[in-house]
Amino acid sequence: MTQPIGPMTRPLVPVQGAPTPELRVARFRKHGIWLVWPALVLIATAGATGYFYDNLPWPWAKNWMLVAVAAAVVLLLALLPFLAWWTHTYTITTRRVIERRGILFSHRRELSHARGYHVTLRRSILQRPWGTGTLTLSDGVEQPMRLTNVPTAGLVNEVLIDQVEVSQMLAHRDGGSLPGQAIPPMPPMPPAPAS
Repeated sequence: MTQPIGPMTRPLVPVQGAPTPELRVARFRKHGIWLVWPALVLIATAGATGYFYDNLPWPWAKNWMLVAVAAAVVLLLALLPFLAWWTHTYTITTRRVIERRGILFSHRRELSHARGYHVTLRRSILQRPWGTGTLTLSDGVEQPMRLTNVPTAGLVNEVLIDQVEVSQMLAHRDGGSLPGQAIPPMPPMPPAPAS
């Protein structure tokens, strides 16, 4: 696979017997546009805290109460949504698609390219201006994997289709073995007839 891949060509398949290590093709998160609301909450909370500090209209209210409420609002409405976005990643390798999510407890899900799956791309009215979309990967056996708010969803769709195609070509070429499994040895040749 030393030849460059152009924009209108399919990826090349390595020659038989060549090692095919698992390589990372792409790693991404949901589009960052969904972090606008947590950012606005953070800015508004900081502004309100600065304005009301030492200037509270209620005589019984203390500054520490204001800071505690501001910290709770920032934690719940800004920091937790950011951490949920940051820890939810999608990784596409040459062998599989991996979804990881979870702040305290990590949840991981994988889908192999060699098994084959159907890719469906859907874009809502709100996703179209940002170039995002939702990809649904369905292999017909397990529950479909949904990649939501994927940036450059059309490009990711093409990459997934190419990876499935190459993985299935490799599995077919190698006698039906899945990538990473050993190729069964060839049967011994029959003895040559004596002349």
